[in-house]
Amino acid sequence: MKRFENILYVSEQGVDEKAAVERAVALARNNQARLTIMHASGEPRLGPLSEKHTRQEVESLLRERELERLESLAAPYRAHTDIHLTVRFGIPFIEVVRDVIRNGRDLAIKAASGDIGVRDRLFGSTDMHLLRKCPCPVWIMRPDDSFNYQRILAAVDFDPWESSEVVEEMLNRRILELAGSLALSDFAELHLVHAWDAPAEILTRLWGDESTEENTVSYVASERRLHRAGLERFAAALRGWIGDEGYDYLSPQLHLPRGNPREAIPALARELKTDLLVMGTLARTGITGFIIGNTAESILHRIGCSVLAVKPEGFVSPVAPDE
Repeated sequence: MKRFENILYVSEQGVDEKAAVERAVALARNNQARLTIMHASGEPRLGPLSEKHTRQEVESLLRERELERLESLAAPYRAHTDIHLTVRFGIPFIEVVRDVIRNGRDLAIKAASGDIGVRDRLFGSTDMHLLRKCPCPVWIMRPDDSFNYQRILAAVDFDPWESSEVVEEMLNRRILELAGSLALSDFAELHLVHAWDAPAEILTRLWGDESTEENTVSYVASERRLHRAGLERFAAALRGWIGDEGYDYLSPQLHLPRGNPREAIPALARELKTDLLVMGTLARTGITGFIIGNTAESILHRIGCSVLAVKPEGFVSPVAPDE
């Protein structure tokens, strides 16, 4: 099972954080991991205070007050968990990413800050920046999350017509190991999804002959079999990663919806009443400089459940570490 060693909880004012803090503390206890609660705030604007106080004095006062708020979050859990607190000033997502890089965090957790039920947008600006640019897995949780999930959905991406790429294989492995480990710890259902399509179907109809329909149906069925075989291959690999006992207990359900993943995956998540979607946030094949795949971006804007976003090994954040 996946083990975490150095967890960062990102606190934000004005957000319901109870469920997210409880999850971070539980993970730290179960993994015997280091837990840090961090708040990143914009640089203070002194205004008229500049006549009597230096920036350092104002930051010191704000840091003290923010540490008091963070301590109120940590206090209920201190009897059984060692929790570190830190406050940084600057652009919030940049400070969080720098902390992750500087301290070797292997998981960042944050309560979502979007307007649920108003603009129907779960993730706020800082959330999206972290999902795009943070090198470690990022778990953005709905404020109303339950402590134990019922259904976890893991999305894998692959092209059966291309030779397997190491980066792609490793990313899918990280997704499945995380999803499997969390499903076991929560006694949750585990669902695996891969969206597929038959891109040459239109061409076979346009350029066919009297047997066009039969050939087209055969081609579409062949595509589905290839994608099904690929998904089953990853399911079999998951058995090896989490062990026979864990796999047999979970008995993962496989889903192979046809269509664009940016629509098919959110639709399946809604249908299953998914609590958590575990997914990669880089394009399987992409252009140098892209931070997040277009498909992943679209899924994140359509999803209504909590998300655990995973980057491939070797991902380098565009955020420069502290100099």
